[in-house]
Amino acid sequence: MSHCLLRCAALLLFLTTSMALGAQKYSNEFLTIGVSARAHGMGTAVVASQQDVYAAAWNPAGLAGLAPEAGLEVGAMHAEWFGGVGNYDYLGVTLPLSSKNQRLGLSLIRFGIDQIPNTLSLYEADGTINFDNVTEFSAADYAFLGSYARAYIRSNGVLRVGGNVKVIHRNIGSFASSWGFGLDLGAQLMRNDWTFALLARDVTTTFNAWSFSFTEAEREQLELTDNLVPINSVETTNPTVVLGVARALQLTPQIGLTAEFDLIATTDGKRNTLVSADPVSLDPAFGLEADYGDFVFLRAGVSQLQRIRDFGDSEAINSRPALGLGLKVGQLFVDYAYTDLGDNSGRSTYSHIVSLRLGIKPRLVQ
Repeated sequence: MSHCLLRCAALLLFLTTSMALGAQKYSNEFLTIGVSARAHGMGTAVVASQQDVYAAAWNPAGLAGLAPEAGLEVGAMHAEWFGGVGNYDYLGVTLPLSSKNQRLGLSLIRFGIDQIPNTLSLYEADGTINFDNVTEFSAADYAFLGSYARAYIRSNGVLRVGGNVKVIHRNIGSFASSWGFGLDLGAQLMRNDWTFALLARDVTTTFNAWSFSFTEAEREQLELTDNLVPINSVETTNPTVVLGVARALQLTPQIGLTAEFDLIATTDGKRNTLVSADPVSLDPAFGLEADYGDFVFLRAGVSQLQRIRDFGDSEAINSRPALGLGLKVGQLFVDYAYTDLGDNSGRSTYSHIVSLRLGIKPRLVQ
């Protein structure tokens, strides 16, 4: 089964690269930020080990890692990025189906920047500046995920498969909005202490249809200030293939350790990643999680390795480090992560991420 996963990965990478050769770069990038403080605390290297409600956003196959008797599980997250300028929120739920080893998931993701000044009417007709004309608007991205996952239990391991149907809505004030649709497919193969994972995100290429609604006065102002007046268009999101491998170890009866390595292959052209090429670039991520009695969790990870050149033309490797902490109280999980966006400009880009996860088991009938 592991050889089958590797062959599927090679085939998917070939097909998605072929389909992506005309698509835009960094489209729908807000979805790659990711949800769950556990995932961020592990440097976002979780496509093999995430097996809870948040798996819908990382690898939908992981939803089947929840046993049917676990019942309903609800997750919520809030994070503030770029010094509180951007707010990233998540709300999701997963529940088992009556058929054994199958699960459904519903998720809502929002990334928004509020209180953006609209200066199109800053100048009066006579050329004077009137700050009273400045208004504010919001730019927000929404994604709704409908997920399905199923586990196939065999004597030599467990194979989980899953998929997402995505509906994406993006708006920029009253000026522009778009609707998009896409599909994700994922798999996890668990054998002994090892878990191998494959994720194909936007496997069919995700399309966003944009429409713009500027008034005549706003169009005139854009033209007078040498700005292009945008027209209705279609934006496409390139496929991404992620390979992951994780190993869980029980060091002592009370202490466990999980390590994961992911390799992310983007197909939208040359990026500033550790292995940069056109059209495929490779970006590694690594994460660790230690737990004591399945009660307290400590996490660390690193991702987004980039080559940075300073003014002296010397090159250095920049990265996005992360630390995390988790606590389990009954069926309630509280997770926290502290991570850096990896900006080398000297600005403070560290962010605090908090997420909750609550399991609601069905009441047994006596």
